[in-house]
Amino acid sequence: MTNGRTSRFDWIIILLFLALVVIGWLNIYSASYVDNVESFFDLGNIYTKQLLFIVLSLFLIVFILAIDVKFYERFGSIVYIVSLVSLLGLFIFGNSINGATSWYSFGAFGLQPSEFAKAATALAVAKYVSDIQTNMSLFKDQLRAFLIIALPALFIIPQPDPGSALIYAAFVFPLYREGMHYVYLLLGFFAAALFIGTLAFGVYWIAGLVLFIGIGLFLFNRKRRPNKLKYLTIVFACVAFAFSVNYIFNNVFEQRHRDRFNIVLGKEVDTKGIGYNTNQSEIAIGSGGWLGKGWTEGTQTKGNFVPEQHTDYIFSTVGEEWGFLGSILVVVLFLALIIRVLVLSERQKSQFSRVYGYSVAAILFFHFFVNIGMVSGIFPTVGIPLPFFSYGGSGLWGFTILLFIFVRLDSRNYYYT
Repeated sequence: MTNGRTSRFDWIIILLFLALVVIGWLNIYSASYVDNVESFFDLGNIYTKQLLFIVLSLFLIVFILAIDVKFYERFGSIVYIVSLVSLLGLFIFGNSINGATSWYSFGAFGLQPSEFAKAATALAVAKYVSDIQTNMSLFKDQLRAFLIIALPALFIIPQPDPGSALIYAAFVFPLYREGMHYVYLLLGFFAAALFIGTLAFGVYWIAGLVLFIGIGLFLFNRKRRPNKLKYLTIVFACVAFAFSVNYIFNNVFEQRHRDRFNIVLGKEVDTKGIGYNTNQSEIAIGSGGWLGKGWTEGTQTKGNFVPEQHTDYIFSTVGEEWGFLGSILVVVLFLALIIRVLVLSERQKSQFSRVYGYSVAAILFFHFFVNIGMVSGIFPTVGIPLPFFSYGGSGLWGFTILLFIFVRLDSRNYYYT
C-alpha cells in the first residue's frame, strides 16, 4: 500500500462511477441532439447542461472526500433534519413541474430535495443503528428505525412523487443485515405478491389460494401440533389484505398510476395514451438487435418517438443504439458497482460505515432494477431515474453524494483489492 492520500480511496468504485457517468452522458447527447444547434456550449442544450452538472459533480466529489470522516458520523442526524425541513418547505416555496411540487426554482435551474434526502436518510439510519444502545432484534428499536425511514417518504408522497417515496423500501435490507428478523422481508414480498395477484386474478381467486395454502401448511405440520390460532390469524390477515387491495387501488392511487398498472397486467391496451411511452421504449430496445444501430443513429431516438427519453427512459437509447451487448455492458457495470460497495461494506471496521454502505448498495440496486424493468415494460412507470444516466443535476449530485460519502468512509479501512 502506498502512502499517498489518494491511495486510500477505492479506485474501482471511482472508475466504475466515471464509466457510468460518461456512458450516460453519451446517451443523453444522442437522445437530445438536434442538427440545427448553433453552439455545443449553449446551456439551452440538454446535453450541455448535463455536462455542466457532471463537471460540478467532480468539484462536489473533491469536497466530500476532503471532509473528515467523523463529520458524517457526528452530524448525520442534523443533515437528516435539514433534509426533512427542505422537503416540508416545498409545500410553501416549491415549484410545480409536470404536476409534482418537487422542486425549488433558481432561475433556469431547479433543485429537487428528494434526491438528496436519500443520502441524508442513509446517514441517519447508520447513526441510529450503530448507536451502542440500539439492538435491531428488538421491536422498539426496529420501530424507531422504520420511523426514520418513513418520515421522508411520507413528506414526498403528497408532492405527489410516489416513485421517489417507493425507494425508501430499500432501507429494509441494511436493517436486515444488522439483525432485523427476516420475517419483515418475507412480509414485504408476500404483501407485494398479494397486491399484484389480487389486481391480476381477482380477490376471490387469491383469497381461495391463501386459504388453500394455509390449510396445506397446517396439515403438513400437524404432527408438530401447530398453533391453530396462529394459522387462523395469518390466513385472516392475508385474506383481509386481499379484500382491501381494490379499495386502495381505486381510492389511494391516482388514475395515471391505475392505468399504468392495468397496462402492465394486460387489463388495458393503450399504446397511444398512457401506455405510449412504454410501448415506444420497448420498440426502441427491440429494434437494437445484438449490436445496435450505432451512436446517434437510432431511428426511434432521433424521431423523438419516446417522450422525455433523456430522463427516466434513457435506457431505451442504450438498447436501440448499443444493442443487446451494449445493454449487457451497462448492466454489468451497475452490478459491478453495487457488488463492490457490498464487498467493501462487509470489510468495514465501523458499524456506521457498514450500515451506510449497505444503504448505498440497496438504493442503487432498487433504482437500477426498477428503472430497467419499467423501461422494458415489466414494471409500471413510476418515475424512478437510472442512476448516473438519467438527465438532471439533482439526480446526478444526489447519487454522487450518496456514493462518495461511502468512498470517504471506506478510506479509513483501505484494503488491497
